[in-house]
Amino acid sequence: MVRPAAVLWDMDGTLLDSEKLWDIPLYEYAEKLGGRLSLATRQKMVGTNVPTTMSLLFGEVGITPTADDLADGAAWILRRTEEVFRSGLVWRPGAQEALRTVRASGVPMALVTSTDRGLTEICLDTIGRELFDATVCGDEVDGLNKPLPEPYLKAARLLNVEPRSTVAIEDSPTGVRSAVAAGCTVLVVPCDVPVDEGERRVFRDSLVGLELATLASLLDGRL
Repeated sequence: MVRPAAVLWDMDGTLLDSEKLWDIPLYEYAEKLGGRLSLATRQKMVGTNVPTTMSLLFGEVGITPTADDLADGAAWILRRTEEVFRSGLVWRPGAQEALRTVRASGVPMALVTSTDRGLTEICLDTIGRELFDATVCGDEVDGLNKPLPEPYLKAARLLNVEPRSTVAIEDSPTGVRSAVAAGCTVLVVPCDVPVDEGERRVFRDSLVGLELATLASLLDGRL
């Protein structure tokens, strides 16, 4: 069995069922601007960073924002999201057990998320920051966010491993594209948005019962 050199976990929609919590401030802010956020535009936001989300949101309501508008909007949404997150985060099915099973195997792990560090730290209170050897947040990649490969490349650098020897676990098209572009093999567990078939991606309905041997089989070319 070829053990992964590392397992790289996405957070929102993969470990935590938090995309639904992001809905609350996003839809509220669209209404605050006098518009309405469509499902199609909301789905485009999944897995992206705050600047991309704000650009999509203002575009949806037909407003050309100034730099101050973008900054004020992002600050409002982050404050509101923090309130929502602190009210309670929910695990995705099987995620907590899968995370601890892989951790117990001794394989290095990193969290690779588009969420900014401040909100990620709130989430780590639930997930357990001690489970990860490294964390890469959306405001720590010099604007080279998912779907670009840098978040996963940075995680591999921090763990001193080659991306091609790692398995990333993702739920969104944006995150999957990032991990594939970095050279990772990707276990895809879709949450709120469908993900297309493609290279180096294997699909699973949930993380229930996930074991290291399952991840190792992906690198072996066995399902």
